[in-house]
Amino acid sequence: MRSHCYGLKASIGQQTIRAPRGTVLTAKSWLTEAPLRMLMNNLDPDVAENPHELVVYGGIGRAARNWECYDAIVDALTRLEADETLLIQSGKPVGVFKTHDNAPRVLIANSNLVPHWATWEHFNELDAKGLAMYVR
Repeated sequence: MRSHCYGLKASIGQQTIRAPRGTVLTAKSWLTEAPLRMLMNNLDPDVAENPHELVVYGGIGRAARNWECYDAIVDALTRLEADETLLIQSGKPVGVFKTHDNAPRVLIANSNLVPHWATWEHFNELDAKGLAMYVR
């Protein structure tokens, strides 16, 4: 999935990302517009620690696993129907599921490790392989 951010590919990682303002929707509903704007606002240079590396704050807390995942999340949020739910696992969109109109539009699970593996050493190994992402 690829998306465009005001006519620019977000995966370039060099342009300024700013959330849309006002009452004009870029997604299909306000239930998906809200998380889209929150994601984009996290990467606004007035907010993010290092927006070109997707780092929101804390040195490693990223808004998405990588720019390809960011593009896919933006694409999914703009196309999500009222009876669908987007599942995001550690900054990577893993699927869109047919649900119902009262179900959540987005479910996110980040950095979920069982206690035995919940060490910085193991997390850093997963992060280096692109399999995990830290969000504070």
